[in-house]
Amino acid sequence: MKKKIKIHANGKIVEKEINYIPTRYIIAILITILEVAAIIGTVVVLAIFVPYFYTALMITQVVVVISIVVSNNNPDYKLIWLFVVVMIPLVGLMIYLIFYKRKLPKRVVKKLQKINDSYKYDDNVNFTQLYNQDSLIVTQARSLCAISNTHLYQNSKLQYFCVGEDMYVSMIEALQKAEKFIFLEYFIIEDGVFWNSILDILIKKAKQGVEVKLIYDDVGCMGTLPGNYYKTLTKKYDIQTVLFSKMKGQANGEFNNRSHRKILVIDGKVAFTGGINIADEYINKRKRLGHWKDTGIKIEGEAINEFTKLFLLDFCLNCKKEQNIDFNKYYIAQSVDKCDNYVIPFADAPKPLNNYSVSKTAILNLLNQAKKYVYICTPYLIVDNELMKALENTAIRGVDIRIIIPHIPDKKIVFGMTRSVCGQLIKQGVKVYEYTPGFIHAKSYIADDEYGIIGTMNLDYRSLDHNFENGVWIYNDNVIFDMKKDFIHTMNNSQLILNEKPKHKLIAKLIYVLVKIFSPLL
Repeated sequence: MKKKIKIHANGKIVEKEINYIPTRYIIAILITILEVAAIIGTVVVLAIFVPYFYTALMITQVVVVISIVVSNNNPDYKLIWLFVVVMIPLVGLMIYLIFYKRKLPKRVVKKLQKINDSYKYDDNVNFTQLYNQDSLIVTQARSLCAISNTHLYQNSKLQYFCVGEDMYVSMIEALQKAEKFIFLEYFIIEDGVFWNSILDILIKKAKQGVEVKLIYDDVGCMGTLPGNYYKTLTKKYDIQTVLFSKMKGQANGEFNNRSHRKILVIDGKVAFTGGINIADEYINKRKRLGHWKDTGIKIEGEAINEFTKLFLLDFCLNCKKEQNIDFNKYYIAQSVDKCDNYVIPFADAPKPLNNYSVSKTAILNLLNQAKKYVYICTPYLIVDNELMKALENTAIRGVDIRIIIPHIPDKKIVFGMTRSVCGQLIKQGVKVYEYTPGFIHAKSYIADDEYGIIGTMNLDYRSLDHNFENGVWIYNDNVIFDMKKDFIHTMNNSQLILNEKPKHKLIAKLIYVLVKIFSPLL
């Protein structure tokens, strides 16, 4: 959240913008810290003064260590959690018990089932036709649909946006045509040209009787919106607004699992997604890190129903009161011009909502089946051992892998870690480029002129394991060529990284090593 203050400079009083965190967040953070400290402190005191309590804790620690070892979790997570539990007596065990596992209440499970059952779609014909076209590609589609509870669609009309400015114009045009409902879910919303343009339309449409619902992430907007902004939107403008995982000051892992999703659905006729949040740097109305390069996609056709379902699921899960919603009125059967393309909108979420990393699986499948090339845009490149080996093996097979990352970093330590990963990949023949005009925030993956993925997920632990994300898998559509053309243009405005080992000071290297060790928990 920005606030203007008056300061003395060179004998004059001038106004300066500063970022501040609303009081509600500060209180929630302090309560969480105090709760964790109280739990750990109580356990330590009991271990010291209560007979046999320490013995019980040691038995619990042994059980926890065994459960970590035999679990099916990513080895990277096993290693760091074993380190925390074993090397930090008592405290490490309590941190594990507080933050490691999440259990869904029965009422949440019922909600999920109800919403998932509210939309049915028979995609058997689509799978049969895809199998007849390419029996190998169909395995990617089946895998993605199975683990993400989604469907394979044909006849979707797609439009690719190579910069946020173009998508902004299209979003405004589509919003102005809304007649029934508007659903928005975003990680970041910030006061400015982008949001105010949208807000003006939302207020107008709500007055006209259009149903407007909004979700924004509570942590994502901590520094960009007032603490009670959601109440203002709901009460003053009749824009039904909920916070995704509101910070309440609870000692659990929910604060770490944020909605990084970016979804706009209008009347069930058009949907937008991609890397673009609703803030002015995403449309280059505000220069923060040079030119902000981002991408997005517009979708028309029945595939939109998957975005509608995903939005309703998030909205209902984060509402205080039970919502009696007739979900079926939002699912629209559409007929667009017949296309030979195939589209899978998908969602990703941390355990226990999803037992598999959907985005990671989709990216691994793309890498493993690529024959000619794989082009990737990502702002961060901090991958686990499995993804690292997949990238290396794909390059060793002779596939041309090219990755574009930012030249101007938003987080210096993370950028240093990204460069460290790049050095390992460059040795195996992967070409890595830095986008010299500024910061690249795009999240896109294309292969062999045939298929690709565009969405909200970065190539890092936070996106692939902690966050709620969404994306679109595309096969046999012209937007693949649009994405490829844009990638080559972006690559031509980037510099190839030639050195395998970036030069950093010794202290910086030590920091990078430590952050890399603990990155699965960040």
